[in-house]
Amino acid sequence: MSANLPPVAAVVVLAAGEGTRMKSATPKVLHELCGRSLVGHVLAAARELAPRELAVVVGHAREQVAEHLAGVDAGVRTAVQEEQLGTGHAVRMALAELGEVDGTVVVVCGDTPLLRGETLGRLVAAHATDGNAVTVLTAEVPDATGYGRIVREPGSGAVAGIVEHKDASEAQRAIREINSGVFAFDGRLLAEGLGRVRRDNSQGEEYLTDVLGILRELGHRVGAAVAADHREIAGINNRVQLAEARRVLNERLLEAAMLSGVTVLDPATTWVDVAVSFGQDAVLLPGTMLLGETSVGEGAVVGPNSRLTDVRVGAGARVDNSVAEGAEVGAGASVGPFAYLRPGTRLGVASKAGTFVEMKNASVGEGTKVPHLSYVGDATIGEFTNIGAASVFVNYDGEAKHHTTVGSYCKTGSDNMFVAPVTVGDGAYTAAGSVITKDVPPGSLAVARGQQRNIGGWVARKRPGSSAAKAAEAAEREQGGTDSAE
Repeated sequence: MSANLPPVAAVVVLAAGEGTRMKSATPKVLHELCGRSLVGHVLAAARELAPRELAVVVGHAREQVAEHLAGVDAGVRTAVQEEQLGTGHAVRMALAELGEVDGTVVVVCGDTPLLRGETLGRLVAAHATDGNAVTVLTAEVPDATGYGRIVREPGSGAVAGIVEHKDASEAQRAIREINSGVFAFDGRLLAEGLGRVRRDNSQGEEYLTDVLGILRELGHRVGAAVAADHREIAGINNRVQLAEARRVLNERLLEAAMLSGVTVLDPATTWVDVAVSFGQDAVLLPGTMLLGETSVGEGAVVGPNSRLTDVRVGAGARVDNSVAEGAEVGAGASVGPFAYLRPGTRLGVASKAGTFVEMKNASVGEGTKVPHLSYVGDATIGEFTNIGAASVFVNYDGEAKHHTTVGSYCKTGSDNMFVAPVTVGDGAYTAAGSVITKDVPPGSLAVARGQQRNIGGWVARKRPGSSAAKAAEAAEREQGGTDSAE
């Protein structure tokens, strides 16, 4: 998009406020929705303008915010607003950090996560086309109560002023076009206007909106560009608004996915993050959450009731009623129901992690199945092996983790314990109920269990008169006698 836009010298993001209405120890702009912080969403939109400079004004909890910004966008510069003396003062601090700016300067708020890059692009384009000194982004809202109204000049459509709700006449209060707090300025005129802003108001602050009147009085044109969706300009001030914004953004993301060929059975119960990607004909069933950088391959089915975080799901795979994090699910593989794949798990093509199976740091080969009731941790399993039910890979000795290797084409019995470090060779078998503590050579059968011993008459002697004793006595009568002790 940026290739077709007029050049932007700088974008200034205002993120110095405390956000007390969030009632949180976390700075407001660091609250997250759909896998990105509020200010992170704003930075992503700003980057679509390809500005020469991108500066964020920080104040409250500035060390924490600055550290976050460095992790999100290494090219961001920060300006510090030591005292909260208004939006005009905040922009002055940004210009002091950037130095003299020649060209268009866009000012946005750090708590508007729904703002799109394309909307900012239309603002910049209108600013250049109309030759404005400043262009304000506006929106028409169903209820403008509490917002500053945009008063336009008859005929020209230029902005004559912004009137706050409390100061507006009845006629002005009927206006539904409001100020968003997002502006495009001529950089040199912005600096000049800020130099003339006064603090002789009830709040004792420097208002950025005063610059519009100052530039107009100096004979410059003030214009406006209207956002297509008024929800884009909504600022987040409390948890209710955060939840509303999350719903809107989630709807946006799911709509884009569906239009690209993804089936979403119930968008109301399906949640995705901004970095999630899909292949054509992927299917999302109700109750599914796809978080982080999860990718779902062509024709894969996820859900119902599954949560995947930073997971790669291969083409045609199936994840049912399961939780996975930092895992890879190969093409055609099957997960669940009720499986838990922890970080470092890699399931091969057409493999299976079945019902009540937990895996961690495990590599499972093509066609291998771990069908049910098992834990596989710190292990490598080859191709086309079957792990018996209720098996445990015993990887922790109380101080360190150890690795288990099971080869290809193995058949391990139910209720096996593999005490790491241990290796089971290709084509080997292990007997049910075995505790494998030594390596098993290829093609061998490992049996590691005590010999069975039946003690006849034990129940009658130790539990006389019990229901078990009565049942045993009746069975013995039918069989014509009792077994002797071994």
